[in-house]
Amino acid sequence: MTELVFFALADPQRREILRRLVDHGPQTTGSLLRGIGASRQAATRHLATLESAGLVRSEKQGREILRSFDPGALAPAEEFMAELARAWDLRLARLQAQHSEDGPIG
Repeated sequence: MTELVFFALADPQRREILRRLVDHGPQTTGSLLRGIGASRQAATRHLATLESAGLVRSEKQGREILRSFDPGALAPAEEFMAELARAWDLRLARLQAQHSEDGPIG
């Protein structure tokens, strides 16, 4: 699922859709896609990609489909990024310790 999340987040139009959902809450498909700068067909594909990654949920309300952001889908990607950050911090600490042991350069 992490791969799907990163794939979904790779596109600027999909990120804009998510920003709109985060900033304004659940929205109908029409209001969400207004001004995105994509054809209706492309925008529908973007929503399908976001849904397959678990980032967007759809709920039919009457004739409308209400889209909402699901932050829980980001958890695997956040954990991956945290692992990278921990590894990088450890590596930097080792380099710093090694540099301290070697004394000043010059």
